[in-house]
Amino acid sequence: MSIKVWPRGEQPREKLLQRGAESLSDAELLAIVLGKGIKGKSAVSLAHEILLEFGSLRGVVTASLQSLSSVSGVGSCKYAQLQAAFEIYKRNLEIKLRRQDVFNNVADTKRFLQARLRDCEREQFGLLMLDSQHQLIAFRTLFNGTINSAAVYPRELIRQVMIDNAAAIILVHNHPSGVAEPSHADIQLTGQIQTAMQSIDVPVLDHFVVGDKETISFAQRGLLT
Repeated sequence: MSIKVWPRGEQPREKLLQRGAESLSDAELLAIVLGKGIKGKSAVSLAHEILLEFGSLRGVVTASLQSLSSVSGVGSCKYAQLQAAFEIYKRNLEIKLRRQDVFNNVADTKRFLQARLRDCEREQFGLLMLDSQHQLIAFRTLFNGTINSAAVYPRELIRQVMIDNAAAIILVHNHPSGVAEPSHADIQLTGQIQTAMQSIDVPVLDHFVVGDKETISFAQRGLLT
């Protein structure tokens, strides 16, 4: 049945306008992003089918084009719509960090990093470049690794810090295994980078390790020297 014949108060778009986005189910939100269904299947029915296939909204937005296209009625156009919506969400989180003290807003920083790195299949290492007020200048992903490692070169970090004219930095990398617990190698590397950054008088304020369900802060753990 077409959504158009539903009572107006139950149509996802009208429901959102009347009651707010938080009142919608995952399927209803997804239906709005999809825009329309296919012949014989409403956008909400299609959304339910997609959620059943991928398990959750997270599973949907991180699915590949090939995987999503396996669902009848979903192709490159709907894939692009989903990716655009997710990118808007991530960029909004980044905008917040450009307006606040990143170091003292750990919850928002973790939320941003989880959105950026949690679902990466390979290890990535990056920096949050901060100004003198600890507001975000830029997030730079500088090294990409294998499934469980990334070769990190402090001299390359120094070069990028100087290009961005950062006054302080926060290190970040993800663990594709999903376990955020810092390794001995992570702790050693952090010390090496701290020593390197002392040569240009740029402090390392923290190091975040992003896992599947949590993001661990070195500063909160007392792991910074």
